[in-house]
Amino acid sequence: MVVVKKRINARFFAVLGGRLQNPPPGTVVDIEVTRPEWYDFFIISQSVRQGTVSPTHYNVVFDEGLLKPDHMQRLTYKLCHQYYNWPGVIRVPAPCQYAHKLAFLVGQSIHREPHNSLSSLLYYL
Repeated sequence: MVVVKKRINARFFAVLGGRLQNPPPGTVVDIEVTRPEWYDFFIISQSVRQGTVSPTHYNVVFDEGLLKPDHMQRLTYKLCHQYYNWPGVIRVPAPCQYAHKLAFLVGQSIHREPHNSLSSLLYYL
């Protein structure tokens, strides 16, 4: 179980060519600004053309698979590339975006539980 938070105030910068710039996509921050008692990390999954890039904070609260931190970080970053409605990289892993989209559809349009036959389909895309 991983808690994914995208509304955070943290910002990170990289020194490139003697100037402060946005870090490149795929940058992972897992020391110094993270909590030592938590299994957490920040990932910059996308690049921005204007302004400051916002990282996403991941807090692993339960890991039954006992993945190494490096493997968990790579998995979450790669899942940000798997959303089918957008040709680029999104800020959160695709399963989080799909869950958000489904919850919004049910809450705004359907107003009841979806039929069980649709549980294994991506009908809400």
